[in-house]
Amino acid sequence: MPSPPPLPDPGTLKAKLANTLIGVHTQLYRVSGGRLGRKLQGVPILLLDHVGRKSGKRRTTPLMYLDDGEDVVIVGSRGGSDHTPAWWLNLRDAGEGEVQVGGERRRVRPRLAEGEERARLWPRLVALYPNYDLYRTRTEREIPVIVLEPTAR
Repeated sequence: MPSPPPLPDPGTLKAKLANTLIGVHTQLYRVSGGRLGRKLQGVPILLLDHVGRKSGKRRTTPLMYLDDGEDVVIVGSRGGSDHTPAWWLNLRDAGEGEVQVGGERRRVRPRLAEGEERARLWPRLVALYPNYDLYRTRTEREIPVIVLEPTAR
């Protein structure tokens, strides 16, 4: 799998094009109940719904994920950027969100994987998507590994 370039700077033409493509992907996934857009380069994709901590607007972000029992695990890599992804800051501050996995929607509560749990999950995440190891070399920050636990509706 070729390594992807770093994410484009916000506000650039490349960033606007990337955001447009992500928006189309999200709509296809949502409208098709996950039949379209469920995998990217063989890696499963979910849709994460969260609320902007500053804007209060509902946002949707497609993310790669790993199943871990009843939990799903996502990574706040942002392509190895030094900046933490806004979706993680939003989700962390709200303390809850919703995911769509295929046609199933569920409420989730996020928590940061640390210590032994992170050490157990990281190799599985890299096996799923090897570029996570590349991303780790691009930044000084520790890339967050987030566990999304299902909550009762």
